[in-house]
This record gives sequence, C-alpha cells and structure tokens, in this order.
Amino acid sequence: MKYLIGLILLTSFNPTFSQETPKLMVGIVVDQMCYDYLYRFQSKFGPDGFNKIMNKGANCRNVNYNYVPTFTGPGHASIYTGTTPSNHGIVANDWYSNKEHRVINCVEDQKQLSVGTSSNEGQCSPLNLKTTTITDQLKMTYPQAKVISVSIKDRGAILPGGHLSDGSYWYDYASGNFITSTFFKKELPIWVKTFNEMGKVEDYMRSTWSTLYPIETYTESGPDNSVYEMLLAGKTKPEFPYDLNQVPRDKRFEVFPYTPFANSLLTDFALSALKQENLGKGKQTDFLCISYSTPDLVGHAFGPYSVELEDVYLRLDQNIAQLLKTLDKQLGKDAYTLFITADHAVVPVPQYLVDHNLPGGYLFLDKKVSALRQKVNEKFGVDFIQSIENLNVYFKQNLLDSLKIDQKQAEEFVAGYIQKWEGVKQVFTAYELLHSNPSNRYAKMVQNGFHPKESGSVLFILESGFLPKSRDTETAHKGTSHGSAFNYDTHVPLLWYGKNIRKQSVYRSIEITDISATLTHFLNLQRTGAMTGEPIVELLEKDD
Repeated sequence: MKYLIGLILLTSFNPTFSQETPKLMVGIVVDQMCYDYLYRFQSKFGPDGFNKIMNKGANCRNVNYNYVPTFTGPGHASIYTGTTPSNHGIVANDWYSNKEHRVINCVEDQKQLSVGTSSNEGQCSPLNLKTTTITDQLKMTYPQAKVISVSIKDRGAILPGGHLSDGSYWYDYASGNFITSTFFKKELPIWVKTFNEMGKVEDYMRSTWSTLYPIETYTESGPDNSVYEMLLAGKTKPEFPYDLNQVPRDKRFEVFPYTPFANSLLTDFALSALKQENLGKGKQTDFLCISYSTPDLVGHAFGPYSVELEDVYLRLDQNIAQLLKTLDKQLGKDAYTLFITADHAVVPVPQYLVDHNLPGGYLFLDKKVSALRQKVNEKFGVDFIQSIENLNVYFKQNLLDSLKIDQKQAEEFVAGYIQKWEGVKQVFTAYELLHSNPSNRYAKMVQNGFHPKESGSVLFILESGFLPKSRDTETAHKGTSHGSAFNYDTHVPLLWYGKNIRKQSVYRSIEITDISATLTHFLNLQRTGAMTGEPIVELLEKDD
C-alpha cells in the first residue's frame, strides 16, 4: 500500500506528465497590421512565411483590442501583461503626467543613461509599466530562462521584455545603431557592438528601394503617386523607385526606418541574438520578443492602400520566412512556439474617405480648444484646462482645489461642451468611469483604457473614420493614424505556430489580453499580477 501511494505521488509530480514546454517562445508584434493584410496580400506571399504559418498553424480570426486608445505603447503592454491600461498604466504613447506636470513618453526614464550612443534616446525603461509581463513571470519562475527583446522603437522593445529582461535593444535615430539603457546593461554586449560595426544601415542607404515585383502587379493597392501620401526626405513625389542615396546625409538615419530594409535589419539582429545568446539551448524556456516597427511608420505616411505598404508586407513575408528557416535549422522544427499579432490596425486616410463620399473626416482642435478655454473661464472665472492629449482633457488640479471648484461639476461642464463638437461620438467624465459599470461597448472600452492617475478628467471618442489633428494644414490631410475603438483599429491578426500548436481556425471572439493568459499554460506559469485575459482554450485542447 505504501508502495502504491509513493508511486501515485511520484507520477503526480513527474513533469513528463504535463505538457512539454518549448525550448524557445518567439513573440512577434507587427506594428500596425490590419487583419485583412493576411488575405489581401496572400497570393503574393511566398510559401515559407505567413502562408506557412497559416497553412500549418492556428489562426485566431476574430481578435480585437478591448480598450482605447489603440496605440503602440498600450498595445505592446497589453499583449505582454494580459491586461488593459486600466491596470498596466500605459494609457498612450505619451500623456500628460499630473505628477511631473508635463507630457511624458510611455518608456522615458530620465534617471537612466543611454548605452551605445551619445544621444539621449537610451534614457528609457519600463518605469511607467505598473504591473508585470509574461516575460517577467518567466524570469521570476525560472531565473535561468533568458528574455531578449528587440525593435526599432524603444517602446516596442522595452514593454515586451518587461522589467527583468536580459537584454532589450532598440534603434538609435542619431547613430543608426542598436542601443539600450543603463536600466538593462552597463555596456553593450560584444555581439551587439559587432553587429553595429557592420554598418548595415549605411549600406542600405546607398541602395534603391524598388518594388519587389513589377509595380503593375500591385493590384491590391491604389495608384503609386497618390495625393493622400506624404513625402520621404529627398523626394518630390510619393512614388517608386526611392533612391535612398539621394536622402540628405543628416537625414539618413531618420529616414531608414521608413524603408522595408529596417525590417531586414531587425530580423538579422534578432537572429544574431538567437545565436549569440544561445536562446533555446538551456534547460528552461527562453523568450525572444520581436517588434517590427516599420509597417507602422510606412502606414502612417502612405496609408493602408498604398503600394509602399504592400511592398513592405511582401518583403516582411520574406523576413518571416528567414526567421522560420533559421529557427528550424538552429533549434529544430518542434523546439519552439511562435505567435504573430499586431499592436493595433489603422483607419484609411480620412481625406480619401471624404473624397469618396464615405463616413470620415477630421476634428481640428486648435480653434475648438481655444473656444473651450473661453467658455470655461466665463463659467468658472478661471481657465483650468491644462492640456488635451490623446482626446484626454487634463485639468489644472491644484488650481481647482485651491479655488474649491467642484470636480464633478467641472467635468460635466467640459464634457457637455465637447459633446457638441462635430465629429465627436461620445464624451466621458472621470467620475463616470470610476463610478459606473457600463454595458455600452464603447464606454467599456474607454473605461478599460482609463487609469485614474494617468488619464484625463474628461475623455472623448470620435465618430467612425475621423482623426483628431491640431490644426488644418495641407499635410494634415495626408497619411493616417489609429487609436479609436472601431474595428478598423481593433481587429488584428493572431497566428500561432510550432510546438504544441495544431492546425485550426478559431472564429469566436478573442481579446488581445488573452494572449498572455494562453502563454501561461504553454509555459506552465502562474498568471501575472494584474492579468485579466482568459486562455484560448482551443489552442490548449489536445486531439483525442
């Protein structure tokens, strides 16, 4: 009997009876990727990139963001924490800090120093991230595990890697090198220095960006020379080819991330990290985070129906194929698990919508905010509007308190005035968001994106197809952006591939916060501190 009990206890704690974890988890975030890009460009994708993952992996086809604003910082934070800005605190890329009385960047940390550059672009850390990431949880549970995170954007590298990253690296617009901060490293590892010394950016900027295939075959896009597109430095028209050697020398490092070659550079850098950091070769699962920033930069400048954007994705497909091939070769086809998603999608260029009699337009804030300040002054005898950032109205809180102006009354007055603006869909007060449990979808998304210490006193969202702009200029009508609660911004791809992943399509509604909740089971981890997402059970179920 004692032998039987001992055998039961032994088998109960034998790790071979649980799902075997991969040697490496690879998380890929494509900055600004609409769900439909997988299908619009599919016929031109090769067999070994996106198509390979779609044909052999799991495709979650109804994944949406469950909060606003849908920006890069909140997106990366939500993917890797498994919760919304209401908990992790990254309410935008930049916001007005009531504590510091100025606009701050989501990953800025002035106590840190740049490592690898003389510029200040390394003064960053996950200081503003108020909860732990799935990568933090991995490091806390298995200290021997390695976490490496890379991106062109600082926030694209820092937020996924979390607080305990073994190395988070991003692109320096001043030098064209990959850098980090003293929060992570006192100096760059030798392999990073060696990579930087190769001078790849300079080589790319002596080349020409032409379309990967004959330009007449880009039928999934609009005309090449479009009035809705911005210009790259050194160009007089937004059209191919782009002779990068013509870019002024003092602008080359700034322009480079707007070319598809930045995706290639980042892929090479990630693969160098894979090899030099011996990822996937230890006893515990390692985690490699890759965030491709260039699709967002190109999408902003040229829009989702541009030839430039299509070419970026056709070339990114080749980068994904290169990544898969190298992972198969260095680790083995059943040694890693990979997911691909996006931090947000994008709205079509609003001026295009207007010109084609589709719903959309612009809300120009300069004159409207001036009028708002005047009305506030008339009502309360003082202008207590501090700043408007990301459709958040911040009050001069000390002024309100000193004059004993009722906070709720002030919020309601400002909200009522803004609600009358053309293009505004709905306005919310901080009091309302803190004291209600809304059933309205958009109100719930605003509430999920609201943090009482970081958000404004009044928040508003615009009608579908509208973008906020500071003032009405010619360039304001070119290019596009994102940030709304509408499906064109919230609906993103989610693909899974590799170990423990079986081919399937999942059509039910999934929230972006469910990714990390699923990863906890793939990696046998405790749920992270503030996680609110739920696991995608279809990915965890085994065939009979």
